[in-house]
Amino acid sequence: MGKMIIRFILFFYVLFISGIGAAQSENNDILIADFEGVSYGTWTATGDAFGTTPRWIDEWPLEELTGFAGKGLATSYHNWDEPTGTLISPEFIIKRDYIIFLISGGDHEDEICIHLLVDGQVVRRMTGNESNVLDWESWDVLELKGEKAQIQIIDRHEGDWGHISVDHIFQSNDKIEYLENLTREFKFDKKYLNLPVKNGATQRLVHVLIDNEIVREFEISLAHDEPDFWVYLELKDFQGKDASIRVNKILAKNRKGFDSIYQDDTFPGEDQVYKEKHRPQFHFSSKRGWNNDPNGMMYYGGEYHLFYQHNPFGWPWGNMTWGHAVSKDLVHWEELGDALHPDEWGTMFSGSGVVDWNNTTGFQTGDEPPLICIYSNAGDVNPWSRGKPFTQGIAYSNDRGRTWTKYEGNPVQGHLNEGNRDPKVIWWEKTQEWVIVLYLVDDRMAFFRSEDLKRWELQSILQSFHECPELFQLPVDGDENNKKWILYGAAGDYFIGDFDGSHFTPEGEAIRYNYGDAFYASQTFSDIPKEDGRRIQIGWATIDTPGMPFNQMMNFPATLTLRTTPDGIRMCPMPVKEIEKLYTRRKEFTNRKVKPGNPLLRDVKAELLDIEAEIHPLKAEVVGFNIRDKKILYHAGSQILSCGENQALVRMMNGRIHLRILIDRTSIEIYANSGEIFMPLAAFPEEDVKKNIEFFVEGGTAKVKSLAVREIKSIWE
Repeated sequence: MGKMIIRFILFFYVLFISGIGAAQSENNDILIADFEGVSYGTWTATGDAFGTTPRWIDEWPLEELTGFAGKGLATSYHNWDEPTGTLISPEFIIKRDYIIFLISGGDHEDEICIHLLVDGQVVRRMTGNESNVLDWESWDVLELKGEKAQIQIIDRHEGDWGHISVDHIFQSNDKIEYLENLTREFKFDKKYLNLPVKNGATQRLVHVLIDNEIVREFEISLAHDEPDFWVYLELKDFQGKDASIRVNKILAKNRKGFDSIYQDDTFPGEDQVYKEKHRPQFHFSSKRGWNNDPNGMMYYGGEYHLFYQHNPFGWPWGNMTWGHAVSKDLVHWEELGDALHPDEWGTMFSGSGVVDWNNTTGFQTGDEPPLICIYSNAGDVNPWSRGKPFTQGIAYSNDRGRTWTKYEGNPVQGHLNEGNRDPKVIWWEKTQEWVIVLYLVDDRMAFFRSEDLKRWELQSILQSFHECPELFQLPVDGDENNKKWILYGAAGDYFIGDFDGSHFTPEGEAIRYNYGDAFYASQTFSDIPKEDGRRIQIGWATIDTPGMPFNQMMNFPATLTLRTTPDGIRMCPMPVKEIEKLYTRRKEFTNRKVKPGNPLLRDVKAELLDIEAEIHPLKAEVVGFNIRDKKILYHAGSQILSCGENQALVRMMNGRIHLRILIDRTSIEIYANSGEIFMPLAAFPEEDVKKNIEFFVEGGTAKVKSLAVREIKSIWE
């Protein structure tokens, strides 16, 4: 009898558990497509918009598309929005109340959209919202349960916003619920407003309002669970003010991130700034967020001012703001905070800076001349400036760059064409006027003149380079009576020629400057005193730093000269002499013969180094340095210097070559033959790579005429 009872109990228990399992299975989400495979599987692609396979995260710069799940997605975002086509799923049965998916892209009704088809007819439709941030959307399909259906993704639009991106389509009984214009009130009485960030989370638009007026606008990947790191909004301009913080749209289940925003006089992680694992130790990088182009570089009152393109609120590109740092010696930098913020005219794209010694702008209020920043308003990039074109603006400071005021008459230069930007300003002594070089689309530079930087007159247009122009004069071989003008663009390639204040006349073809993979959009400092006489350049070292609360860095400052070489007159960079302030221990060799299998420097374990060597290859086929398993090779026969896929011809002079190598945590910068060849490189270390270096030879003996290894201390100590 007892066994019978036990059997009945087990029987009903199994039925009960089976019922729960059935109920659970009926509520489980059903994946339709996540686009994580190597192909579209049974989906059918037509045209060339979506390709033949999903596109992957490593095919795209992170700043282009964000918010998708995993590493793959279906997107027609490539080739300037020209391709068209469709992507259609196999049939499936609708078994849940909702179909949910991630979507971004253009808003063009039937031309750019995703459809739900039943019996070949469109029963649901969704477009993007003219954003490249994928967001969750859903269709209520309760009334369609049991029907056979298909998903159709369409791109039939060419031109602006002629693309769509879709990811992670699934069926669910849980509705997607958004909270819109969620608001919190603050009285700003602290230094920072702290915000949690989760890389990869969908970006949300945040507004800071005072007296119901927008004073700050930015997009941020708000964390809804454990943040990757915290960022901050500086509150120095709003002390004592009552303010509202508003997020335009957020998933109800994810509001925790918005609710966790708080103000304080410190920010989480501040005690670890500059101590992070992959923080460059003698190259400038921002405390938080992304940086790219150096901007507004000028010298005044014993300080070098470095502005830069900055996203204060996240790891990828976006929210372009002018960050600001100063240095008294070009090696130690103090971050002053952001100087120029996005506004109703756009985000703050690149530009330049000058000291207005003659007060041509009329902005001076005290005994010292005003500092002027000239920048691009990137209209239609942020929602605040929707519908506005790219224009140019100016801002000024009367307190040595500590506070900045935008000119109330901005923009000072209206829209010329689609992408006009990156104004470079110099003073033209002959006519007591300003000269402005402005990038136009199609690799053209426009030259303007202005008496006050408020009214610009077009002088000429030159077919030249892509974006970020720079214009200055240098003596040839140090001869002040023989000077040449240099004009270059973002990649660093340059013209040598003549400039008359209105027209630049190249003397030959463009000359290559950069032979590496970590250099772009460089500028030189204006207003360096004549007694110094140097032309000092800083570029953006394009090096990703995954897993860090900051991203990217600057190249080390370099002094530029014009020298006569076997290939003609060339612009040659070399590290500024101030690097010597960072030297600690040194190791030197002279007239040392090195044989294969018997390398030098194996006992050097330092992480930060400045190496200088003069080498006779003699009978060696290859001489080189192995730096944390990254090999710099000089092939004596072909006279090719290489590192990975980067290479350049370096001619031997009197049978020898000269190499200068700067080594930081994530970068290597090579200057060959006193700067005739410049090869800046990303060198992000693998986890298990030791901090070892060595000088080695292959195929025969070489002679090291001189070799100096200087250890470098951190600029942040």
